[in-house]
Amino acid sequence: MKCSKCNGETKIEKFKGIEIDRCLNCKSIWLDYNELDQLEDTVLSDDELKGSLFFGTKPSSIVCPKCGTTMKVINYRFNDLELEVCPDSCGFYLDADEEKRILELMKNDKEAIKRKISAEEEWGKSLGRIKTKSFMDKVKSFLKK
Repeated sequence: MKCSKCNGETKIEKFKGIEIDRCLNCKSIWLDYNELDQLEDTVLSDDELKGSLFFGTKPSSIVCPKCGTTMKVINYRFNDLELEVCPDSCGFYLDADEEKRILELMKNDKEAIKRKISAEEEWGKSLGRIKTKSFMDKVKSFLKK
């Protein structure tokens, strides 16, 4: 496959157990549509927790190497990372080292989700203590003053 970014030759290689097409010249990579999800799953596998894949699109200057359709530029998962996506769902182009940035963003999201869940659990415990008789007696006593 030829690289749509620089017209260089690509080579199939393994990254995190996923077969990717990496350009030997510009080091960009092509991920088939399901391979982006596989890459994310190496860090965060719960799709419901990942959120929207992208929002907003604008035209790209490159074409899909699989179907020849003009690709779209997206903002990846509400981050400042822009990726090219085939509007016909063939796949994604990532510039050099953007695969590492995706893993970093997924790791950050996973940590944020853990903090959120922990905070919600603590809040639930606090609410459970509020319902105790002694707490309600204190509230009533305070309101009588």
